[in-house]
Amino acid sequence: MRLRIFQVDAFTDRVFGGNPAAVCPLDSWLDDATMQAIAYENNLSETAFFVPAKGAYALRWFTPLAEVDLCGHATLASAHVVFHHVLPDADAVAFDTRSGRLDVVRGDDGLTMDFPALAAHPLDPPPADLAAGLGLEPIAAFGDMDYLALLETEAQVRAIEPDMTALARLDERRGIIVTAPGESADFVSRFFSPRMGVPEDPVTGSAHCMLAPFWAERLGKTTLRAYQASARGGTVHCTVAGERVRLTGSAVQYFEGTITV
Repeated sequence: MRLRIFQVDAFTDRVFGGNPAAVCPLDSWLDDATMQAIAYENNLSETAFFVPAKGAYALRWFTPLAEVDLCGHATLASAHVVFHHVLPDADAVAFDTRSGRLDVVRGDDGLTMDFPALAAHPLDPPPADLAAGLGLEPIAAFGDMDYLALLETEAQVRAIEPDMTALARLDERRGIIVTAPGESADFVSRFFSPRMGVPEDPVTGSAHCMLAPFWAERLGKTTLRAYQASARGGTVHCTVAGERVRLTGSAVQYFEGTITV
């Protein structure tokens, strides 16, 4: 069987920046083992698969090791593929996912995704492996889908050299966010998920479902500019609207091809 595949760099306006995601449009679902094997072979943070559904597309995301409940950059990449290769005249697309209906709108400033807002619940005390894995004690720790470690400065976020073995022992949540106030953005972050086969994710849209409300409350503003300070780096524009978060970013296609499975 030959399948179309695209690789799209998300949350960037140039190739080799942002976060690369693979996207496979399908007419019908492959079996789960095959989709997981494709994701493992791609060896990217996520591979997305979507199939036509009534008035929308059903969308699923796989890391190299597991299917996940929510992914931002691969949703952005999937919308880019829809707008450029499936529905070129459309300005909006809806995806049905494990996290409910996710709408994406195409505008002059990029693609805007409507995602659920996640609360940051204080963890007191934080798990010991969090500080051990980061190599420093955070000011405070929080949790929801991921752990969130609050640091004092952007320089601390950039300087972290994590102990992936220690972080992988944090098995109750998907990954670990580290964040601090930004120097040229409202806040900065990095994201680690070794347990899911993603040691460091370059730009994690879904992490901003917790980051955006977290910083909106602290900064007293609902529109924020975020920067994920990985080696590739990427900007996420965030708007907090009650129980939803709108995440805006750009995307650039790197390649289009076929795979044989």
